[in-house]
Amino acid sequence: MTGHSIRSARTTDAGKVAAILSAFIDDTPWMPRIHTRAEDVSFAGSLIDRGWVTIVEDAEGVAGFIAREGAMVHALYIAERARGRGYGSDLLALAQNATEGLTLWTFEANTKAQAFYLAHGFAEAERTDGAGNDEKLPDIRYVWGKETT
Repeated sequence: MTGHSIRSARTTDAGKVAAILSAFIDDTPWMPRIHTRAEDVSFAGSLIDRGWVTIVEDAEGVAGFIAREGAMVHALYIAERARGRGYGSDLLALAQNATEGLTLWTFEANTKAQAFYLAHGFAEAERTDGAGNDEKLPDIRYVWGKETT
């Protein structure tokens, strides 16, 4: 894939990362907004400050990001304008190449994410009723490679 680059996020990327996250929340009918947009920026900044965020950029700017702490993928979002270009696959492949196993959670209602992860070799490990997540939405844990708990 050409026309894009991948790099570690910088502090100055927090607003752009948060904008992608906020847009997903705003555009997803089943996703409740439980944090303000300012809190989204603070959250993005904290992920970046921890060194967990890698972004993909194209000619239009930041197009997506992955936040990974070791084997745990905390977030993977691609801006709507950039979906279908392989950017999410590239970010996920980078994470897969960096470790022997990955684990992540996605919401049961997010069928597109489920299909994406299954297509990239992940397997369902468990389901919950959502009592343990902030949104209180049923979710699914996926694992890839050497299963992590």
